[in-house]
Amino acid sequence: MPKLYPEPLLFCLAWAALAIWGAMTSIWLGILLSGGLTVVLMPLSAMIILKREDPALERQVRWGILVLAAVATFAWTTLQSSSSS
Repeated sequence: MPKLYPEPLLFCLAWAALAIWGAMTSIWLGILLSGGLTVVLMPLSAMIILKREDPALERQVRWGILVLAAVATFAWTTLQSSSSS
């Protein structure tokens, strides 16, 4: 069995939690967050690794995008809850 690396596992769990939280707000938001992993992060990570060969930069970009997605999801849910009140 291959060795499990804690940082990528933590990232996947964080992204899944964010997608589930988004899906609880709006199914489309959950789909966008889930699809974002495939459409945005995977090609971007591959491009950084191939062109720069810098795993630290790739890790920073990956976590940065996750934080931006979390902030956007929080803003969306806040706007949705304030407009429905």
